[in-house]
Amino acid sequence: MGLLTKSNQAPKPELKRLPSGTFTVDADCRIVSSTVPHWVPEAQVRDIGREILAVFQGARHANLPFSELNLQYAAFKITAREMRGGAIIFLSPRPPQTVAAS
Repeated sequence: MGLLTKSNQAPKPELKRLPSGTFTVDADCRIVSSTVPHWVPEAQVRDIGREILAVFQGARHANLPFSELNLQYAAFKITAREMRGGAIIFLSPRPPQTVAAS
């Protein structure tokens, strides 16, 4: 039957929740502590941590050190603070924005 169900309808796409919580990583990107939900893959959390540490390291190498990074997407916000070579990272879903009809 392929992708169609018994009722000849395509399956609905799976909606995934955006994670929220806080985690810390050390300078080697090992997760030290986390309040991120267990359903979020640990590899995904490590990937976020690795990218954050790379930004802080790149800034240091360019002699532009900074201590906080804020990334804002339409539906998601990441805030990170450098901590002795590691970082504390805050993941926050943003509420959906509603557009008023004119």
